Amino acid sequence: MAWTEHVIWWHVYPLGAVGAPIRDPYDESLVAHPLRRLDGWLDYAIALGVNGLQLGPVFASTTHGYDTVDHVRIDPRLGDDGDFDELVRRCHDRGLRVMLDGVFNHVGLEHPLYQQALAGGRESHAARYFRIDWDADGGPRPDVFEGHGSLVALDHTRDEVVDLVVEVMLHWLRRGIDGWRLDAAYAVDPAFWARVLPRVRAEFPEATFVGEVIHGDYAAIVRESTLDSVTQYELWKALWSSLHDKNFYELSHALERHGALLDTFVPMTFVGNHDVTRIASRVGPAAAVLAVACLLTVGGTPSLYYGDEQAFEGVKEDREGGDDAVRPPLPATPAELSTLGEWMFHVHQGLIAVRRQHPWLVRARTRVVELGNERFVYESRPAAGAPEECDPAAVIRVTLEVSGEPRVQVETSSATAFTWPAR
Repeated sequence: MAWTEHVIWWHVYPLGAVGAPIRDPYDESLVAHPLRRLDGWLDYAIALGVNGLQLGPVFASTTHGYDTVDHVRIDPRLGDDGDFDELVRRCHDRGLRVMLDGVFNHVGLEHPLYQQALAGGRESHAARYFRIDWDADGGPRPDVFEGHGSLVALDHTRDEVVDLVVEVMLHWLRRGIDGWRLDAAYAVDPAFWARVLPRVRAEFPEATFVGEVIHGDYAAIVRESTLDSVTQYELWKALWSSLHDKNFYELSHALERHGALLDTFVPMTFVGNHDVTRIASRVGPAAAVLAVACLLTVGGTPSLYYGDEQAFEGVKEDREGGDDAVRPPLPATPAELSTLGEWMFHVHQGLIAVRRQHPWLVRARTRVVELGNERFVYESRPAAGAPEECDPAAVIRVTLEVSGEPRVQVETSSATAFTWPAR
């Protein structure tokens, strides 16, 4: 099986995790190498049970990491090339794959190419990278990403932009990373990725490419773009919404759609990321256990957002700085974590152990056994064509209950593998 069939990601937003200044002025001459702080968390990740480190933006940017100013330079608020290379080496020494966040839909206002375009005018070479209304009232006006004036959209119809993205992807793959999460892939014509990815795969055939896709026809996007996977926002929404509303019918419907996707590709599944309110804040820490149990017992490539395994809370707000609560700093070392989250860490360990013991779960198909507003029972079984070493009679039965105190039970063909709360 390919390494992607076994990977479970631990998703970290680096600028937040190391406590870097996001909006405050920063003196780039004062490189404090905070990226090195993540070294102390790698053994923690191994103890959790994951085998992949999914990093948010690490490229030089102006504020939050998504307003890139240099795609091939480590953000000085994180450190330098040496810090990054050492982090990758330490990850690989521990068997941890590394995924980077590829911000290729847009760049920051201060990106040199955009500044060169403004200085050189519509006939300049740099202008070819962007969609700019040169005759707009008040001066040149670029297309921007979703109304964010600081995020200038690239022109993905241009050969120059194809070449730029190919070169950036290859640069970091040659530095040792294993794959890319492509930010805002939903805002880019799938045909663009179909031009980029074959050139990158020609040199790195084992690399993986996951597109951030929030809505739309996931299977068609994967097919037309040649991406390996996309983010499964439909399942994410159904998980928290079903638990919040005590209505498992939505989750049942989402799992049916999820099974159809698995006929085509393996989605990246999650219950939290850097853009959404923490699951423990959405539904409460106890019900969050049920969300994690589902995540780890259905098909998909799970991604666990840092801090969720400690029952971190945080609400995303629609304002400047509204992401800060879901992108908090980590303590200097795991030893400094509050003991209040230890129980959730052990919950994650137990559920990850179940998944490790049944690797066929990556492509598992689910069948509803019992469905009600407050009680949901489903079975996961190996997909047709599973590896020969997989027992075709294997089955995992999961019971989720939200009447009164939330409860979950995971049973295998031979035993009860996980129960919470413990009886």
